[in-house]
Amino acid sequence: MRIIIDGMGGDNAPSEIVKGVVDAAALIDHEIHIVGDEKKIEAELAKYKYKKEQIKIVHASDVITNDDAPVKAVRTKQDSSLVKGINLLKSGGGELFISAGNTGAIMAAGLFILGRIQGIDRPAIASTYPILGKGVSLLVDSGANAECKPNNLLEFAAMGSIYMEKVLNVKKPTVGLVNMGTEENKGPTVLKAAHELLSKSSTNFVGNIEARDVPKGICDVIVCDGFIGNVILKLTEGLAWNILKLLKNKFTDGMLPKMGALLLSSKLKELKSEFDYSEYGGAPILGVKGAVVKMHGSSNANAVKNTILKGIPYAENNVVQTIQNSVLELEEIIISE
Repeated sequence: MRIIIDGMGGDNAPSEIVKGVVDAAALIDHEIHIVGDEKKIEAELAKYKYKKEQIKIVHASDVITNDDAPVKAVRTKQDSSLVKGINLLKSGGGELFISAGNTGAIMAAGLFILGRIQGIDRPAIASTYPILGKGVSLLVDSGANAECKPNNLLEFAAMGSIYMEKVLNVKKPTVGLVNMGTEENKGPTVLKAAHELLSKSSTNFVGNIEARDVPKGICDVIVCDGFIGNVILKLTEGLAWNILKLLKNKFTDGMLPKMGALLLSSKLKELKSEFDYSEYGGAPILGVKGAVVKMHGSSNANAVKNTILKGIPYAENNVVQTIQNSVLELEEIIISE
């Protein structure tokens, strides 16, 4: 298997990207192709020992930045690391593409170059959501689609369920629809209609869920539009780090708390690890015709390594083809409405 990674995408490229690639390569047998400025990547690789035949460079002379307009950049920066990498994926030069670059540009390139899976109206970003002590749930959509139709939410549920089964090994994952209450008649018209579609689908739908129950792990697949999903993700991230900061301040305020912190140090490290996004890998773009994974823009080497390791089952387990095969059932449910 060949893994393609955007060597110039993200706040810490190419240094952290390259280090993460080297760390991952030591744990797997797959080839990794880093796309980007050849001289800069070579300079970073020179800092490490690695198998020369395992890590290869694909030169790209341009970069899509976070300041670029996504659609325009994808169309005009044909030799950028992002566009060149996704073109390489489409041509069969690899089976998995990873980038920490401009989210809008990754989505645009996925749509324009790879295309949507036939029958999927809108691809979505699926982010792992840590459930303390219980593993993770999957939040779909976490930022790609600010407004959705009922059938889009049905698609998100189906694609998220397949990903949970194939990649995260969760059998018969439960699906919940984020709403302002658990009753069927709650929320705007779009959510009421989505509830009806989900109830008729083969997904393991448990009904509406409230945001306060999301951190409890009330379901395996959390379904919502990208606006709500992004708010949930960023609010949780901010709250988690503020709680950790508060705990740190409390445990360093005086000698007695410091002694307590010393005794609890291993448990506090475990708690910090559960909140750390870099441990969970990236977010797959579900609904495009190729295995594409988006990393956090500020990804460090650990996040890059984990994204590579956890992205491999996405490509190996034919998630894209499984989604394609499931689309027919979705169309039948929608038409019946």
